[in-house]
Amino acid sequence: MSISALVGSYGQDWELLTAAAFVSMILPLALFLGLQRYFVKGILAGSVKG
Repeated sequence: MSISALVGSYGQDWELLTAAAFVSMILPLALFLGLQRYFVKGILAGSVKG
């Protein structure tokens, strides 16, 4: 279920929309925090000093 579907079917129920937005952020945030050192290492390896 997408968050945009909640707007159309339930109107502007802000409590439900914010709860859905928070729940949908959990997995990407946990993935980033778990793999943060690899992201930083890859960004630094690809940078060009000059």
